[in-house]
Amino acid sequence: MNNFIFKYLGVFFLLISFFCFFNIIYLYYFENLTYLNTYIVTFLINLVLGIFLTFNKKYKFIKISLYERIFSVLAGYILLPITISLPYIFSFENISFINGYFEAISGFTSTGFTVFNDLNYVDQTIILWRSASQWIGGLYFLFSILLLIDIFDQNLKKSLTNYISYNYSEIFKQSFKIIIIYILMTLFIFILLKLINLRSYDAYNYSLTIISSGGFLPNNNFDVIFSSDLSKIILSSCMLLSFFSLFFIFNLIFFKKKNITYLSEDFNILIYLLFVITISFIFFNYENNFLNILVSISSSVSNIGFSFSKIPSNLDFFFLLLVILGGSFFSTSSGIRVIKVITLIKFSINNVLSHTKPNQIYSNKLSLNRISLDTNDINKYFLSILIFVFSLIVITLLLTLSNLDFETSFKLSILTIMNTVNSEIYNLSNLNFYEFTSFNKISLIIFMIIGRIELLSIVLLSKKFLFKN
Repeated sequence: MNNFIFKYLGVFFLLISFFCFFNIIYLYYFENLTYLNTYIVTFLINLVLGIFLTFNKKYKFIKISLYERIFSVLAGYILLPITISLPYIFSFENISFINGYFEAISGFTSTGFTVFNDLNYVDQTIILWRSASQWIGGLYFLFSILLLIDIFDQNLKKSLTNYISYNYSEIFKQSFKIIIIYILMTLFIFILLKLINLRSYDAYNYSLTIISSGGFLPNNNFDVIFSSDLSKIILSSCMLLSFFSLFFIFNLIFFKKKNITYLSEDFNILIYLLFVITISFIFFNYENNFLNILVSISSSVSNIGFSFSKIPSNLDFFFLLLVILGGSFFSTSSGIRVIKVITLIKFSINNVLSHTKPNQIYSNKLSLNRISLDTNDINKYFLSILIFVFSLIVITLLLTLSNLDFETSFKLSILTIMNTVNSEIYNLSNLNFYEFTSFNKISLIIFMIIGRIELLSIVLLSKKFLFKN
């Protein structure tokens, strides 16, 4: 097997061990040694695996193919949560392997489904561990986009870099840039949350969760913590940082006229966001609670899912639609991606016009830039939507067969594929995942992973093994 796969997974095992070591320091600092042995064992397992896989030189390095990169990403989503699940399993007598693995997958995929019903009775080190699992998962997702760059069309590649065919120096350069920007944005969110007087423990957990588009809350006091108007505005702004491209602010600072393509997608989704906010302000502000709705909009478009308890119940379909569309190509949010839908709509309208009025020739241009899209790119966009619809039908059917009503199954299926936590804005806050059957949990685990991998990659991987000729 290619050396790259082992080194890739080894780096993230080392990262998990780092956060585990942080929890050990936290336990010693507050003299709470109840779960110390659990984190020491988890730390040693991840450290040994990380060192062995990263620094072992016995493997021969060869050029890695697209299929091997897809397999590497998929292997990480399956294997890394196993070690993440250890503190859950060892710290609670009533947490089985499937429950611990479900919690770990939910965190690592930045989904936010949880088997813990009352966070007030959960140890703070577990809360820290859950938040860290999301942060690591968000970084892993960004790296997976980098690895699977060949799946995307040329325009989206150019929004990331001028180098369409990545060499190893370019991969290292972009990887290093991702790590630095990701850490700095996490720190920036932490500082903003401290400005509204959140205690450091809460600000730390929320910053890890928000930057990764995760859904884990550190406590049950969300409505109390963000009760002021200023706190709601800052929270919305923070969540939108994971809606736009990770490089959006970086590209604004180092903007060059010839590199307008770096900003084109973010300009498009900014127009989309302003349109959504304007429509919401005009039609949904009938209870003078627009800031609450703004938080829900920001939470939905960034695929986080946080919500206040008092939200109009008749807007759940609207928020689900925002979840499906998702955010930017190189953000930590999930979703089909706004730019794909905008492009397909434009293509369809212009195609119709070209048939009704022959003098109307489709220009095949994305708005706000001068780059043409070929038929293959349009086909990729259309195929990704078909795969989403097929996945939605399958998981809805699986959940319905397990005695969940159709409406709940349908909504939960959307949130699962789009890696968004269930909450009041989707009328699903009362779900008890601990009481779900093992079949339901396994189904959700599979589709949480599918939702975090570019859907087209599943087709390519299936084609490789099912149609070898």
